[in-house]
Amino acid sequence: MPTPSLRGSDTPLCQRFDVALLDLDGVVYLGREAVPTAPAALRDARARGMRLAFVTNNAARPPQAVAEHLADLGIPADPGDVITSAQAAAHYLAERLPAGSRVLVVGTVGLQEALRERGLEPVDSADDDPAAVVQGYSPDLSWRQLAEGAVAIRRGLPWVATNLDPTVPSPRGPLPGNGSLVAALRHATGATPVSTGKPHPTMHRESVERSAAQRPLVVGDRLDTDIEGANAVGCASLLVLSGVTTAQDVMTAPAALRPWFVAADISGVLEPAPEVVVRDGVVACGRWRVSAAEAAVRLAAAEGADEDGRPAVSREPTGADAIDALRALAVASWTVLDAAGGCPDSDVHGSAEGRGLPAVTAAGTAATQMLRRLGVEGST
Repeated sequence: MPTPSLRGSDTPLCQRFDVALLDLDGVVYLGREAVPTAPAALRDARARGMRLAFVTNNAARPPQAVAEHLADLGIPADPGDVITSAQAAAHYLAERLPAGSRVLVVGTVGLQEALRERGLEPVDSADDDPAAVVQGYSPDLSWRQLAEGAVAIRRGLPWVATNLDPTVPSPRGPLPGNGSLVAALRHATGATPVSTGKPHPTMHRESVERSAAQRPLVVGDRLDTDIEGANAVGCASLLVLSGVTTAQDVMTAPAALRPWFVAADISGVLEPAPEVVVRDGVVACGRWRVSAAEAAVRLAAAEGADEDGRPAVSREPTGADAIDALRALAVASWTVLDAAGGCPDSDVHGSAEGRGLPAVTAAGTAATQMLRRLGVEGST
């Protein structure tokens, strides 16, 4: 059985890492509302010495507006604490275009401000002689903006997208994101943009440079942006389940999209991370044991005492207990998938559908309850 990619940590993550590079949508807030645990957890992390940088693939708002939103949610932040995909895209273009070049914006004020910061001039028409096109998420994106972008792209201009996220989280569920809007121009022009947001290394470089992080921890809710981007540059990552990713998504993640740590929400940075132990074909974490064989995994609650000596008594699943079960299930499932040849990375876009979740079974009532809590289909 291969070494699991999930790590353990004897110390709380907020003390092991100096800066949390925090995704926003799905980690800190959902729409206009804070994730319930986020304000208190982030205050506590700061009090313990961890610095916070707020990193978002959403290019709609400038850092000042994002900082004001965070402050309204009880999370004090300066504009300098906010790093956006608009800034990464502008940096990318500034390195490739002469100073003062015009850039056609298919987006909103966040992109315009980021371009000006880098000495570029935003314009809104293909007839304004732009040298490139940049596209970022805007909830108010119009057909006219898409049309101007299509005209410019068909003229052969370089096209940069701030990100390709197909959806953005909201209290009503996932809504169309920048990737869905980029798809309209791809369909209309036959062209493909360069994407500089997560998971592109440009975004990570921008985040580390602006935050001056020495031991960064990427915290995100998406496997195919936050976690993939962290893995691409060898950075530690924490996946939280407060956004779009489900337990089944974690269990079917290909190697490039597997996180270092998993937690229910951002409060996970305040805690140590239990080690996932693999021994004699059994994966263990906390009181949970998962056996893996061929195309199936089986979850069971440990009998007697856990490895740390605590009684493994029968009880209703708790939040931390559920994450322990998920950690063990994930490593066991990854073992099964890797032995079968794995899942293509391109299949991972926030849903486990069609990616071959191993057959999952439960041994006993506690395990059955846990699979139900995690939303994992299984049988006894």
